[in-house]
Amino acid sequence: MLSWAVTFLIIALIAAAFGFGGIASASAGIAQILFVLFLALFVLALVARALQGRGPP
Repeated sequence: MLSWAVTFLIIALIAAAFGFGGIASASAGIAQILFVLFLALFVLALVARALQGRGPP
């Protein structure tokens, strides 16, 4: 999921460089949503692992 966020960020940067403001804005918004979702799932996985009693690998 993090790779999708980075992909949309790159698309946004390229679109902004070529002057496509609408596409850049939409891609940046999607990248931001995916990044926040990735962070939430990552923290949830860390908490679930800690509650199971397993330590770091």
